[in-house]
Amino acid sequence: MAQSGRVPPFPPDALRGIAKGDLLAFDISGVGQWDSGLVAFLWDAKRTATAAGIGIAGDTLPPSARTLLGLLPGRVAPPGPPPRRRFEPLAWLGGATIDLLAETGTLSTLLGGTAKGGFLALIGRARMRPVDLLDNIRDAGPAALTIIGVVNFLLGAIFAFVGAVQLQRFAADIYVANLVGLALVREMSAVITAIVMAGRTGGAYAARIATMQGNEEIDALQVIGIPTEDYILLPSILALVLTMPLLYLYGCLIGMIGGGVVAVSMLNVTAAGYIQQILGAVPFSQFLFGFGKTVAFAIFIGVTSCRIGLKAGRSAADVGTAATRAVVTGIVGVIALDSLFAVIATIFDF
Repeated sequence: MAQSGRVPPFPPDALRGIAKGDLLAFDISGVGQWDSGLVAFLWDAKRTATAAGIGIAGDTLPPSARTLLGLLPGRVAPPGPPPRRRFEPLAWLGGATIDLLAETGTLSTLLGGTAKGGFLALIGRARMRPVDLLDNIRDAGPAALTIIGVVNFLLGAIFAFVGAVQLQRFAADIYVANLVGLALVREMSAVITAIVMAGRTGGAYAARIATMQGNEEIDALQVIGIPTEDYILLPSILALVLTMPLLYLYGCLIGMIGGGVVAVSMLNVTAAGYIQQILGAVPFSQFLFGFGKTVAFAIFIGVTSCRIGLKAGRSAADVGTAATRAVVTGIVGVIALDSLFAVIATIFDF
């Protein structure tokens, strides 16, 4: 029986008039089955009796109820004041540094295990299931063609429109192809594709692994000896590494088409002239540069998203938190990596 309803609360004034030192006994001859409601009622009586200086005689109680009642205190200590939070910048900085180094070590270990698994996959000795790799490739590749195409088409059209406004003043309409081609191939197509994949696929990876954490599927895999890196992480990261460079090339093509539509419709440029100009303006080395950046973006998004999912909590709210953190980390990390590549390219005059 529950205390609220069929078991009444113990009246606070029920022991009024009883002398201190007397014993409070219980008559439970009419009680059949009982549950925690009886223990709660007895605890109320014990606290009231303790406050009045009256002892408790629990000989008539069932043995299990008497044991539980003996474990409960007669007085509940009032909660103490909350601890004062002191401003300690050095302690905070030290803790943040230790956490950063520990996380860097964990990511390095995760990346090393994934690289080892990828090498074993190349020589045909990987322990991952091919069907998992194919499923992840389909989700990260063909399923993303529409959004990648739309974003890059609009991006190329925007570059062409902005360039047309300025280049028309100097009668240099044809050079809009140079602007669109170099901007897409060298920078924007790789960055935009990576940002879209961080929001679309990276967040999905983190949410999926966090859900497996909540369902204790990761624990089950570890108990039976299946490596998490090979079974879950390796197919996801390899799928991004294999599909994102192809999506980058696809995005470059669609972006150039978007820029060509604006150039032909708004400027004194023919389609043949636009194609010829853009082929001469973008050297093959720029494609290699963008291709290399895309591979680095794919590795970063895959590793960080999977890591965030692995260290997520086990509640439903933690799944959403992990997905949000994966998206934010992926977007910020892609922009930071692109800045690093820009510095390297400037140093080596590439």
